[in-house]
Amino acid sequence: MDPQRQFCPNMACPARGKIGENNIVVHSRKEARYQCKICGKTFAATSGTPFYRLHHPADLMVIVATLIAHGCPLQAIVAAFHLDERTVMGWLERAGRHCQRVHEHLVQQPRDLEHVQADEIRVKGQGKIIWLAMAIMVSTRLWLGGVIARKRDERLILGLVQIIRQCALARPLLICVDGFIAYVQAVQLVFRSPLPNGKRGRPRLISWPDFHLGQVVKRYQGKRVVDVTRRMAQGSLQAARALLAKCHGGTKLNTAFIERLNATFRSRLAVLVRQSRALIRNPQTLEPLMYLMGCVYNFCTPHKSLRLKLWVGSHGFRWVQRTPAIAAGLTDHIWTVKELLLFRIPPPEWRPPKHRGRPSLAEKTLIARWCS
Repeated sequence: MDPQRQFCPNMACPARGKIGENNIVVHSRKEARYQCKICGKTFAATSGTPFYRLHHPADLMVIVATLIAHGCPLQAIVAAFHLDERTVMGWLERAGRHCQRVHEHLVQQPRDLEHVQADEIRVKGQGKIIWLAMAIMVSTRLWLGGVIARKRDERLILGLVQIIRQCALARPLLICVDGFIAYVQAVQLVFRSPLPNGKRGRPRLISWPDFHLGQVVKRYQGKRVVDVTRRMAQGSLQAARALLAKCHGGTKLNTAFIERLNATFRSRLAVLVRQSRALIRNPQTLEPLMYLMGCVYNFCTPHKSLRLKLWVGSHGFRWVQRTPAIAAGLTDHIWTVKELLLFRIPPPEWRPPKHRGRPSLAEKTLIARWCS
């Protein structure tokens, strides 16, 4: 137990989310609990993780989450470990929601994306069709997120474009998509920034100047692609080619990288396979599955195209494996699934509450402890 790596999760504590402030001490090694010296509250070492109040060994849950993230059928896990199906589904829900919070905390932050590709996957359900739209950063192969909807319409594409907007800085950006017209409308609506003019009222929104949207339209004859049309829906082709060369995304407009990511998800989830009898029964389980697979892909799975050569004197070189998170600068090593599930997200910084009158005695005591 290392108190220097812990933070207080109490939302009423002025020291919440602070690491290395010498305010956390070990309360009980037997029960693995810590105590905050500022607010006096105790908390478990597993608080804020899927292992909190878990009645099974943590390593067993890690094995089950790893198997699910790599496409092992639920019935095989139940039969191999003699678990109840509801227990496994509950663990999936825990791990998926935790990975969603990790993804929003680490991945959905502004950065220079340069080149993004987006696409949709058709998911077969019992008596219904569900659509899954996802996006990827080409230079680092970083999965940016996904949106699930009942229809392939403007709402689905608008939600995906908003996720890309949360991850993007106002710098030159190229997005390659298919020929769905909803992308053009969503991009024109989302990728705008306010222009302050010093006057009262809402400022005017202007489109990003260096934004480029390319579309790759494929024409099929049966199940074979017979023609591919590449066009610029917004921006210039010359700038798009420069961004493609900068991020090593090919020489032409393409959606090859997001299609490879779709193939990875299809290989790990049977309901995403085109010609399969597997059907998703409960659509609500698809979102935790998506975030679990996406975070394992980002943080725990080395990507062959991202590896680097490390020269070892005159004896040659060896390959250094990297994950999309390492390539994007989010981590410095390949995470294990247990590290992913043990990652605790710090709460926002504490601020004194705004209210009329004098502060209470308890509030004064907390502020005095924190200032001392």
